[in-house]
Amino acid sequence: MPSAAARRWVAGAVWALAAAREVSLYRRLEAVLLVAEGVSLDDAARQVRATSRSVQRWLARYRRARDPFALADRPRPGRPRAAAALTPERLRVALATDPRTLGYRATGWTVPLLAHHLGARDGLTLSERTLRRRLRERRYRWKRPRYVYHAYHARAAHVGQKKGA
Repeated sequence: MPSAAARRWVAGAVWALAAAREVSLYRRLEAVLLVAEGVSLDDAARQVRATSRSVQRWLARYRRARDPFALADRPRPGRPRAAAALTPERLRVALATDPRTLGYRATGWTVPLLAHHLGARDGLTLSERTLRRRLRERRYRWKRPRYVYHAYHARAAHVGQKKGA
């Protein structure tokens, strides 16, 4: 019969397993739970498709921390951001400016035009893909311009109305 502490541990790990959003955390928790339920280390490793050495490390990490979320991936340094100088403030100022006042023959910003402008004015060399990603991160949305008839509201009496409108 497992002790009360062991039952609490299993209950906490089951809760963490249900709350896990990342596949890697889910696999690690599943392996730890399988071992806690009495499955051999090799069988648990086989079921979660990992090496037995990895499962041993996960068990040791859990035992040290006594926290199921200690098995989550740790932040890694990764590659530095492209165009780190493109700050949200710099992007906001550029988008708030009308391109016509800067000598461009466009009524609104397009990604290629904005990338060219940032490169010419600030010396930022960034791809259109990076710029689109940064715009999406800042929750900027853009649409194509909508062309409206000049006399849209003052329609002639003989022009029919659209159905359903």
